[in-house]
Amino acid sequence: MSAIRPEQPKELFNGTNLDNWRTRDGNAAGWTVEDGIMTVKKGTGDVVTQETFRDAQIHIEFRLPDMPEATGQAKGNSGVYIQGRYEIQVLDSYGFNIPGKGDCGGVYDVHAPLLNACKPAMEWQSYDIVFRSPRFDQSGHEIHDHARITLIQNGIVIQNNVQVTGPTGGAMDHKLNDPGPLLLQDHGDLVSYRNIWAIELPPIGSDAYEPR
Repeated sequence: MSAIRPEQPKELFNGTNLDNWRTRDGNAAGWTVEDGIMTVKKGTGDVVTQETFRDAQIHIEFRLPDMPEATGQAKGNSGVYIQGRYEIQVLDSYGFNIPGKGDCGGVYDVHAPLLNACKPAMEWQSYDIVFRSPRFDQSGHEIHDHARITLIQNGIVIQNNVQVTGPTGGAMDHKLNDPGPLLLQDHGDLVSYRNIWAIELPPIGSDAYEPR
């Protein structure tokens, strides 16, 4: 699997070490790194980027372990938390005809994917995420528009500019007007990740989006 990288993305994982990552508590990340791949080390906790962002495009590739005896949420479970707040589920949901809000590609417990774009366990898959952070009024207290997520899994749109009205359970915080990091979840299964990068996007309404 390969992706065409834009000219200047922020490389969030260098494939060599986890110097750019920490635990939720700010300690050194404990996941394993080998051959350009980072893998959950059960019990070491979630890992969090030191970089934070508001609006962003994010690319991440993941591989699920083969767990033929497991079912449901116990089968290759992890998650990608945008800003440490909004979870996109990572799970072995291959072959499901009608995926639900808790299946792979779901905005967890809020939006089911439009369709099942999953590959089998042990095959590399990709998420390309376009995230628009919540918009607040001039006082910074009242939400004018909620967060929005577009998700492309393995080249297929499965979430189309969906609105997310609040953080997922297990979010790092509820400071919705602040930038936040990328968090990868340790749910106890040996899920692997690689090729993680992000591009900060100018907010809608900036000069970059004004018609000329």
